Amino acid sequence: METVTILLADDEAMLLLDFENALTDAGFLVRAVTSSGKAVEILKSPNSASYGVVTDIRFGELPHGWEVARIAREIDPDMPIVYISGHGAADWPSRGVPNSIMIQKPFTSAQLVTAAPSSG
Repeated sequence: METVTILLADDEAMLLLDFENALTDAGFLVRAVTSSGKAVEILKSPNSASYGVVTDIRFGELPHGWEVARIAREIDPDMPIVYISGHGAADWPSRGVPNSIMIQKPFTSAQLVTAAPSSG
């Protein structure tokens, strides 16, 4: 399996570190950011090379994770998206991008790794 780069965005620093460690331990390359604005900046950069996005929904700033995912899909219509949230699951059917995954906090590292996009 080739190494897959995942963009991980969550504004809770301790959770972000836990999620990053779980994904790194599973063999992913992870670009972890604590703001949705930084996530969008990385997605729009010409050398992004992100294969998938794991994003919280609610940030202390705009855009929300829903918008981060929409921007990712504008860049790559097949970009795998995993939403992670303690609050937004009820809105996922109406606000999430098609063919995305939602996992509710709290969740285990194994659940995150299983949901994470892989290259094959």
